[in-house]
Amino acid sequence: MDMRPELTDPLEERRALQDTESKIALAGHPLHAMLVAFPIALSFSTLGADLLYAWTGAAFWAEAAGYAVFGAFSIGVLAGLTGTAELLLVRGIRSRSASWTHFILAVMLLSLLGANWILRIGDPEGAVLPVGLALSLVAAGMTALTGWHGGKLVFDYQIGTKSDGIDRP
Repeated sequence: MDMRPELTDPLEERRALQDTESKIALAGHPLHAMLVAFPIALSFSTLGADLLYAWTGAAFWAEAAGYAVFGAFSIGVLAGLTGTAELLLVRGIRSRSASWTHFILAVMLLSLLGANWILRIGDPEGAVLPVGLALSLVAAGMTALTGWHGGKLVFDYQIGTKSDGIDRP
């Protein structure tokens, strides 16, 4: 007869980690996940427009970058508000250190996008080289890093998803 004690999964013992369903959702779809697509695309669009301005010198691209970074920042703030609400309202999200890493990176990214937008107000062409382009490059890198961490939360931990009886890690 085996006298070893039965081992238990530490995650199973922490029931709070199982509560990860989105509280800020529209018809079961998390708003944060829907909103982040726009700032991600617009952040990379800002970099692309800056690079095209540096290459062609056409004022159109400097103005396009200004509008793109404004959109990335403003919709990013909306996405950030919904993400922060999720972080604070859902115990299973709040309990994971990876959620806080994503949150801190997202706040840093919003700061970069805001600075990049403010820099361009009034003189979009003069703001591109070199500072605007450098900020766009760093923001694109931060967007990739922040998005990777956000994706990790969704795909590895099923954060913000319905469980419907499916086991979670």
